[in-house]
Parts: sequence; C-alpha cells; structure tokens
Amino acid sequence: MEDPAAADPTQTGRLDPEAWIRRIRKGDRRLLARAVSTVEMDAPEASLLLAGLAAFTGKARKIGMTGAPGVGKSTLVSGLISTVRGRGRTAAVIAVDPSSPLTGGAILGDRIRMQEHADDPGVYIRSMAGRGHLGGLSAAAPRVAEVLDGAGFDVILIETVGVGQAEVEIMHHAHSTVVVVTPGWGDSIQVGKAGLLEIGDVFAVNKADLPGAVRARRDLETMLAMGPRRPWTPPVVETAAVSGMGVDSLWEALEDHAAHLARDI
Repeated sequence: MEDPAAADPTQTGRLDPEAWIRRIRKGDRRLLARAVSTVEMDAPEASLLLAGLAAFTGKARKIGMTGAPGVGKSTLVSGLISTVRGRGRTAAVIAVDPSSPLTGGAILGDRIRMQEHADDPGVYIRSMAGRGHLGGLSAAAPRVAEVLDGAGFDVILIETVGVGQAEVEIMHHAHSTVVVVTPGWGDSIQVGKAGLLEIGDVFAVNKADLPGAVRARRDLETMLAMGPRRPWTPPVVETAAVSGMGVDSLWEALEDHAAHLARDI
C-alpha cells in the first residue's frame, strides 16, 4: 500500500523529497509553491529538495530581464509569456520585487501586471523580495530557478528589481540577458557606467511608440559597434509591450541567441 505521505505529501510536515519531487513534476502547483518557499527561506530541507531535483535540471532556458525601474520590464515579461505559450511551451517567472520596509516581503507590483496568466496551468509566477541583496536579484533567486528547472518548465524568465551601476548579477544566472531601456533613458555615459552594454545579449527599446525610439535604437547600435568585438552582436529590438508590438521579434532575437550558444557548445 502506498505511504499516505507519498500519496499526498502536503498533509504531513515531514518532507519526503522523492514524493515531493514526483508530485511537483506531475504539476502539483501547491507543492511547488511550498518547495519554492522552502528553498527561498533556506530551510534545512532545501538541500534535500535541490539535490533530488538536480537529476531533472539543465533543460530549461533561463532568460534574464533587466533595466532601470519603470522601463516596462513586467509588461514585457507578460508579453513574452504569451509568446512562449503560443508556441506550446511552458513558462515560469521569478519577479524580484522591492522589499517592504515593514515586513521585508515582496511588494508584488510586478506580479499584478501578469494577472492575465494567473489561471494558465502552463505558467507559474513567483514574486520574491530583493531584501537588500545587491545585483538586482534576491540571494535565493538562482536556487529557486533550479527548482523551477527541475519542475519541468521550458522557459524561466527572471526579472530583476531594477538595475544601477553594480546590479548586473543576472548575467551569471541566465543563458540570455535582455536589457530593457526606453526612449530618452539616460545618455551614452550613463549606459556605459551601468555596465549594461557588457551584459546585454539582446536590447529592447520599450515604449517604442513614444518619440525618440528610433534615436535610442540607433544610439545603442552605435555604442555596441564601438565596443570590443565579440562573437555575438547583440540585436536592438523596438517594442511596445502594452500593445504587444515587437514582442514576437524580441522572442525571435532570443531564439537566435540560443542557436548561437548551441553552436558554441
């Protein structure tokens, strides 16, 4: 007879890694949320879960979304979810939000913008508090990405809290990094200081329905051309996430980068 804990591991406080992982990979979203919380809090059982999931990781494509606050990262992520789902693939999102000064938890602003996907069984969205961690991420975000990878999601979108000069950690945890800017955002000196020219694999000039989008795209292309030569030339894509303009083109640019990485293996 099957162990009741294995049949429904949410009914016991005891963590049975094999039972949890089996249920998570079958699509148990409630248990997945508990597993993510376990890893996020770095509970003693977290290492058991991560070790058990390790056999199933390495298949998900991890895409980082970074840029200054207010450039429309969350809306663009929502658009990419629609594109990914339209191609028959599943998607998970780690949205790193600012921390509440009272509770230390995530303010959840990003998640609100993705509510249209809340009832889609092929989508999982998790907001995480940055908790003052430098780099634009939560310290637990890379471990949570491993949980989602092991859970079987095809694409994992990791959205940073908003970057400044030192907040470029996402490049170490994503296969492709999208740097999102808007028309008139900063000047070439500010962009260079942020280090974004170095970490971006694809650039999106979002809110491209506003004046100055073409100039912003051309300025970025010029700055990239003046930089050091590298095997991959980052494309610059104009998008307007609210209307959906350019989101498919952004995804195609990411697919091109994935193909480039595959050729280099």
